[in-house]
Amino acid sequence: MIFAHLLNDYSGSPKVLRETISAVCIHKIPAKLYVSSSGEGFLSTCGISTSHYWYKRTGKRALTLITYFASQLFLFFQLLFDKSIARNAVVYINTLLPFGAALYGKVTGRKVIYHVHEISVTPAPLKYLLTEIAQRTSSLNIYVSDAHRKSLPLSGPPSQRIYNALDNDFLYNAMTSNYKQRHNGIFTVLMITSLRDYKGVIEFLNLATSTGELKEIIFELVVNDDSATINRYFAGKQLPANLTVYPRTTDTALFYCNASLVLNLSRVDQCVETFGLTILEAMAFGIPVIVPPVGGPSELVVDGKQGFLVDSRDSNKLRRRVLELSADPELCQRMSKAGRERAAEFSTEAFSEAITAAIYPVMRGME
Repeated sequence: MIFAHLLNDYSGSPKVLRETISAVCIHKIPAKLYVSSSGEGFLSTCGISTSHYWYKRTGKRALTLITYFASQLFLFFQLLFDKSIARNAVVYINTLLPFGAALYGKVTGRKVIYHVHEISVTPAPLKYLLTEIAQRTSSLNIYVSDAHRKSLPLSGPPSQRIYNALDNDFLYNAMTSNYKQRHNGIFTVLMITSLRDYKGVIEFLNLATSTGELKEIIFELVVNDDSATINRYFAGKQLPANLTVYPRTTDTALFYCNASLVLNLSRVDQCVETFGLTILEAMAFGIPVIVPPVGGPSELVVDGKQGFLVDSRDSNKLRRRVLELSADPELCQRMSKAGRERAAEFSTEAFSEAITAAIYPVMRGME
């Protein structure tokens, strides 16, 4: 099996791909990964043979788009001239972006599987191109939630919904941690996200500002970017004293252990979350959550049980829910228990069984 991915970082999609690779390796299926040369992340230690193809992100969107298309040419030809790839190998594409691998599969008569993670692809012509290629090359599309499948239907090939999972080590550490509504009298509101407006970063900043007079509530923002990018993003913006911004980290557990509440504030009119892996991680640690009322997070959270469903555009309701949880330790503990019970359903074993059950029929078609 040939896996293809674009950007290796510490976000959700490469993490899910690493779990997929692990599931394949358990079943002794020969595998190789093609990933771009840009970045370090979860795929840096995935345990299989890896080839890198050229790609470079820049600070200019138009230039990055050019380098992206160039990267897919590199990917296509590297695959084409790789004589080690078995004739019956299946091409497994993680996200819509590595379309060079899909074209390779089509040209060489190999089956293609897409594991789709995104809904919001811009600009619109790029989204059209990527979905057209997927529809014309794929034999199976895997979605991460039912809401995701409805939001981005790809006609033609069959589709399956397979929820993401938490790896066993992470799940054990999370489940054995001790959730506290406050640490030394402080109620800590945490958000882990990418540094993009549509992810609700500005809403998080405004929320922190609106509660600035409450010294017992603090805010922590962990972003999937480096310090230089953080400085550029917040240049000219006034950060409240109760907000601390941290660059990307491989140890999110450290932040979860100190968190009282975890937020996902993605703007529902600009970005519908397909799953919400950080929300599931938070629930495993027993942390109450506030998430959008649409998309994948709304399949994980029942309003009022593991947390609250709130549209981040409703700043008054958002602030009210945060204050409600900060003032009610018993409510937080009930949500903590419910969250852990829900998170326990998303085990590596369940994910592995679902993935292998999905890909085996496609592989048999290549025999």
